[in-house]
Amino acid sequence: MSLSNRLLCRYFASAKRSRNNTRAKWKSVVGLEVHAQLDTKSKLFSGARATFGAAPNSCVALFDASIPGTLPVLNRHAVELAVKTSLALGCNVNAVSMFDRKHYFYADLPTGYQITQQRAPLARGGSLSFPVFIPGVTKTPYYKTAKLHQLQLEQDSGKSLHDPVERKSLVDLNRAGMPLMELVFEPDLETGEEAAALVKELILILTRMESCSCKMEEGALRVDANISVHLENTPLGTRTEVKNIGSVRAVSQAIDYEIRRQIEILDDGGKIHNETRAWDSVGRVTVAMRDKEVVQDYRFMPEPNLPPLHLKLHEGATVEDTEARLIDVPKIRHSLPELPEQTRQRIVEVHQLSSATAITLVNDIPLYNHFRTIIDESAARSPKLVANFLINELLTILNRNKLETADCGLTSGQLATIVDLLQENRLNVQYARRVLQELLEPEGDTTRCPRELVSERNWFLITDETQIRQHCQDAIDANPKLVDKYRKGKEKMLYALAGVVAKTSEEKIDMARAVELLKQMLK
Repeated sequence: MSLSNRLLCRYFASAKRSRNNTRAKWKSVVGLEVHAQLDTKSKLFSGARATFGAAPNSCVALFDASIPGTLPVLNRHAVELAVKTSLALGCNVNAVSMFDRKHYFYADLPTGYQITQQRAPLARGGSLSFPVFIPGVTKTPYYKTAKLHQLQLEQDSGKSLHDPVERKSLVDLNRAGMPLMELVFEPDLETGEEAAALVKELILILTRMESCSCKMEEGALRVDANISVHLENTPLGTRTEVKNIGSVRAVSQAIDYEIRRQIEILDDGGKIHNETRAWDSVGRVTVAMRDKEVVQDYRFMPEPNLPPLHLKLHEGATVEDTEARLIDVPKIRHSLPELPEQTRQRIVEVHQLSSATAITLVNDIPLYNHFRTIIDESAARSPKLVANFLINELLTILNRNKLETADCGLTSGQLATIVDLLQENRLNVQYARRVLQELLEPEGDTTRCPRELVSERNWFLITDETQIRQHCQDAIDANPKLVDKYRKGKEKMLYALAGVVAKTSEEKIDMARAVELLKQMLK
């Protein structure tokens, strides 16, 4: 190789090392804004039904369509649910909050403004601590905390339907006026996995509070992510906003992609533009929607048709507004259910399970419901056995069949029967999996009793001493070389013989007892 070529190779190698070193110094910053639809029967400011999937424009009151002369009337239940959520997140609920008009023009916003709480929201402060645990990636869970800047009430806009073939745009006002909570988190996160873990924890809390259905596929929970990167010990970089991310998995994927995209642009000497982007779940990329270089003037102004919202914050306190007395914050505080983190701690302390097991159980709502029902039915059941069966066996079979826990059709009673058979030593793990698979077959009967199925298939564990001894003797007689090696000191041959016993018995034998008998018989 010539001198010039060697120098050129050294230059590129040095440049590559330099880029790699720089790449390692980039710090990512992520903040989330979450819009959660409050689970009420009617809209935030009208009596129209808050129903998903109804025929277009069939859930629209005169106010939602901005008919002149109509006025907003605040939904009390929506306020109570928002207060309940605020308390669960440790927020400071404000005694007085105000409504504002946020002006912008869009076809599905007939009034030309959105009623929200910008300057004096319902609650401020608070924080959310949540576990980050990725089985197979993180060895042990770690906890992250994201501070909550504010929680505010606002109305949703309608929905535009675009037909590129007919070149027409239609407007459905069913969503117009739906009650929303906007939760604005500080930029305390660093990765997509941390953001996804925050959303999972928030879903658990909102579900327990019964304040939101959290059905992201129905638009009941939408996530916007603000993302930027910067070098260590330098000011924060220019951020981009990824709007309307529609699933927990997409939250992680979109944020991680956007972080990589920004780092690659900066490494190549480019510049990040302040813009709004969307997540393309098919191509798994973010795509530009519009730039935000020019700050849009929303012309916020107080909502003249809604008086200040007064809340009763303390026991014995009196409020002049009669309607406000109905929003009793101390009473709501006393009604708060157990939070997910409290459940995890209780599982660890009461049932002596690991924190990783507690996280896996609690983070899957149907799975935890199965665990709680099975344990509550009988104090004799081993919590460790129940947890291991649900996590290691049930989830494995469900993943293999591409089923969600909530959609598998199995009841807690059926799962409890399988656990009992395992605990009674009448069934082993291998055949417990077969029972689950049989019940989940497309042509199978998900209501069938597992005990009947095991009896019909003759899958009960062989525990009879005479039968076990005969299987062991057959294995010894058929494998003299393995026996000879074991007697000469190669102890691993014992497990080779045990494998023969397991195979000849179709894995239905009590292997713990078989190993003990093999040791005795080989002496």
